[in-house]
Amino acid sequence: MGAPLSYYPAFIVLKGKNCIVVGGGRVAERKVADLLKAQAEVTVISPALTPTLTRLAKNGRISHKTRGFRESDLNKAFLAIAATDHEETNLRVAAVADGKNMLVNIVDHPELCTFIVPSSFSRGPLQVAISTSGASPALARAIRRDMQERYGSVFGRYLTKVRALRKMAVKKITSAAEREKFFRSIAAPEAIKKLLKGSEPKLPELPVPPKKSKRKKK
Repeated sequence: MGAPLSYYPAFIVLKGKNCIVVGGGRVAERKVADLLKAQAEVTVISPALTPTLTRLAKNGRISHKTRGFRESDLNKAFLAIAATDHEETNLRVAAVADGKNMLVNIVDHPELCTFIVPSSFSRGPLQVAISTSGASPALARAIRRDMQERYGSVFGRYLTKVRALRKMAVKKITSAAEREKFFRSIAAPEAIKKLLKGSEPKLPELPVPPKKSKRKKK
């Protein structure tokens, strides 16, 4: 056996990207739901679909090709996920994707993936992803559940306000050092303690720039 794979953690922008999901079962359904949250353009390739996927296809949320996988299905794809019960089909998707040098995820086969999907949750702008690099997805899910309990919805509310405040700070605080000091105050230990207890801390006020002294006319 070779050395374990090392992964580069990243968040990918999928808005408007053509993403292919091969398979129409429960696992494929979960993958499609995550892709739609990321505003991807999703095409599902499967002879049959779950009721949820059928409804999404009827509502125009996803495209559906009622057949098996073909090599040409990945011609214009940005990303592909294979989530079928047929090992041969999953391996074919992996081989075709590898030949096209594209992002691919083969469910239950991390060694064939060019990306793996972490166990994740979000609280508004906050996104938390946990991975064991394929060693134990069950442990990753357990860690996620633990973190979900500790990082409640108050983090989302706070960060929504922080995002707006940050935009104003970038415009109004001209000194890089002062701006960095202000940003650190937003994430001060006292603020984190309050958030973990479920209460929303008060946001720091933007510093008022000094008034320019008026020169007296002689």
